[in-house]
Amino acid sequence: MLTSNQALAKYGTPNKTGAGYLTKIKLPYPMFLNWKTKTYVNSIECHKTVAKQLIAIFTDILVHYGIDEIKKLQLDDYGGCFNYRAMRNGTSLSLHSWGIAVDLDPDRNLLKETSKTARFARPEYKAMIDIFYKHGFESLGREENRDWMHFQVKA
Repeated sequence: MLTSNQALAKYGTPNKTGAGYLTKIKLPYPMFLNWKTKTYVNSIECHKTVAKQLIAIFTDILVHYGIDEIKKLQLDDYGGCFNYRAMRNGTSLSLHSWGIAVDLDPDRNLLKETSKTARFARPEYKAMIDIFYKHGFESLGREENRDWMHFQVKA
C-alpha cells in the first residue's frame, strides 16, 4: 500500500488548492455528493496522473453494472477524491491530499468496519473492487479489512 512518504516522493508536495497537479475529469454517470443532499456532480478533481485510470474505472463500472444497478448499490455515492488533510487520527497526509484516492458510499462502509459489516465486502461489490484493481488501484478493505470506502492508486 502506498504511504504518504512514498506519495510525496512520487507525486511531489501537495497543497491546499491542488494547484499544479489536479485535473477535472468528466464522469460517465452522475454521482451524488455524500455530504450534500440531492447534489449531483458530473465531474471530479483528481491528480492528473491518475485521471485516465479513474475514467476507465468508472466507465467499466457503468458497463458492468448499468445505471440502474449502480443506483441500487449506491456506487454513485461519492465521498470525495481531493481533500488536503491529514489521515484520520494521524499526522501524515492522507493520499486524498494528492487526489490519488477516492471514497465511495462512506455511510455504509465506515472507517473501522470490517468485512463482517461493510457493504463493499458483500459479493455483489466484488466486480467493482476487481475493476479498481484492473486499473491500478487497490482497496483498503480488501488489503487491510478496514476503510472499505477507500480506493487508492497502487504504489
